[in-house]
Amino acid sequence: MTYGNKIPEEIIDAVRKHYDIVETVGKYVHLTKHGKYMKGLCPFHSEKTPSFTVTPELQIYHCYGCGKGGNVIRFYEEMEGYSFPEAVRLLALDAGMPITWGSPEGSKATPHDADRAKIIEAHELTIKLYHHVLNNTKQGQAAKQYLRERNLSDKLIDHFMLGYAPEEWDLLARFLTNRGFDLALMEKGGLLSAKADGSGYVDRFRNRIMFPIWDRDGKASAFAGRIIGEGQPKYLNTSETMLFTKSRTLYNLHNARPAIRKSKQVVLFEGYMDVIKSWSAGVKNGIATMGTALTEEHCAILKRQAEEVIICYDGDDAGQAAAHKSIPMLEGAGLKVSVAMLPKGKDPDDYISEYGPEAFLRDTMDQPVSVTKFKLIYSRKNHILLKEEGRKNYLLEAVQIVAELDSSTEREVYLKEISREFDISLDALKQDCHQIRLELQKKKPQGDNNDNSWNNGRNEKPRKSGPPTLMPAYTHAERRLLHVMMRDREVAQAVHERLGDAFNVEDHAALAAYLYAYFAQGYDPDASRFIATLLDDRLERTAASILMMDSDFPFDDTTMNAYIQDILKVPQYLDIDRKKEEMVRAERTGDFLAAAQIASEIITLERQLKGRQEDRF
Repeated sequence: MTYGNKIPEEIIDAVRKHYDIVETVGKYVHLTKHGKYMKGLCPFHSEKTPSFTVTPELQIYHCYGCGKGGNVIRFYEEMEGYSFPEAVRLLALDAGMPITWGSPEGSKATPHDADRAKIIEAHELTIKLYHHVLNNTKQGQAAKQYLRERNLSDKLIDHFMLGYAPEEWDLLARFLTNRGFDLALMEKGGLLSAKADGSGYVDRFRNRIMFPIWDRDGKASAFAGRIIGEGQPKYLNTSETMLFTKSRTLYNLHNARPAIRKSKQVVLFEGYMDVIKSWSAGVKNGIATMGTALTEEHCAILKRQAEEVIICYDGDDAGQAAAHKSIPMLEGAGLKVSVAMLPKGKDPDDYISEYGPEAFLRDTMDQPVSVTKFKLIYSRKNHILLKEEGRKNYLLEAVQIVAELDSSTEREVYLKEISREFDISLDALKQDCHQIRLELQKKKPQGDNNDNSWNNGRNEKPRKSGPPTLMPAYTHAERRLLHVMMRDREVAQAVHERLGDAFNVEDHAALAAYLYAYFAQGYDPDASRFIATLLDDRLERTAASILMMDSDFPFDDTTMNAYIQDILKVPQYLDIDRKKEEMVRAERTGDFLAAAQIASEIITLERQLKGRQEDRF
């Protein structure tokens, strides 16, 4: 039997058993022991009070805040953004297990898989070719000199496998032909371009310094080429292919991931050279977007990797405008944001070359400013402060920026700074700030980010005021039954015989069906293994939530029968409620004969419900 498109069940079991969930989750989340559970701040949403719970006994996790839950494979999927087959494959590789499975029934890999593998192989060979040309040929001497003038050492060039694509039209095309690659496929992979007359293929990159691009798993997937001398475009990227999508790719992520995971912090640069030079200065958690604006997909990837982002964009107007635009996107993804400031006209590459790596770390990376401070600095640049009108407009904008802060202490600090600098009354600033906050509060959804919101997290849905919604008795009964059934085969068998699929909650009925099938195949109770058979995000969350229930409730045959009776009676209760609604409608329309007939039916149903004795009990 296989799950997850091709993967044998025994492989999934082996992977699941190899990884202890506490150890795996602990690489991403700081966990502390609470009785038989481990608790920490949820990595999937922003929160201040730990609601993320891991149960070592069952090898599962569940977050009471956002509802996510499952076993160790699901956790790895969610954290790294992999599909189920990708997660199992990578975990198996990391565990040293041989990857022997292919398509169903052991058939060969699909044409798509084969094409993908050939394009990756071609990219890896192309990286070596261009690197060789840069380091060992006359053609590459000018490019190598250019890199040395940019203060890139040979060690750095080798680490990032920089190369040079010469001016020849078909160097790479001939190279790949000699190694038996299909050139039409190489065009699809972004390495070649078809001639306009259809007579063959030429190299996509010529006379460019080549920056190889690897995906998050370290597989070669694309290139960025910087032109030598004059010409446009300055940078040319691989076109979008089955391996490469600019809006979802972050340069150097595969190298930076260990440092990001350790520090929970990522540095976001604008360009490849910024990343490389910063690496040489000791910034090992730096990444960059691919010559494109930051996207929501980028932010989602960063959120899975880190808790905090330091933006280090160029010090010119365009760089600061890009940083200003990126802040709300990153904060919207639940990331803490700060900004490393550079002098106007300088980028990280320039700064390191001119002042040295120590100065870059000391003056820039070690002293990032808060988002509010950055917004105030950015606002100042847009106003002429020597003129009265400019000062007034800046002050109004500055108070608006400060008013958005939730912390009264932070607001006080910034308003005092503004008051001192511009010799304006602190009380006046506070009054304007208070008025703006009142207006902002009116625009917010009811209860959004109020002080009493549950967990007060940025991404939380606020708790509704008033008492919590009580769970219907039958839902409570179904959850308790399933809780015991997942831990006890005999109880599951008894429920199967007496209740079958008659659960009233759709997800509960689906879980029961999966559980009956699971035990029918002879498996022992194993929460983590059962969850692995579901392969449905919603059902996995539901199962994890039910398994996390407190087990300290009485349960015996009498209790089980009572739960089953409560569940079986629900359709009759619903039928009675519908009849009552029909009776009220009949009375309102003056059809009293019909109303009396319905009332009689209701009485009969209620008597049957009250006196009903199940034959099965």
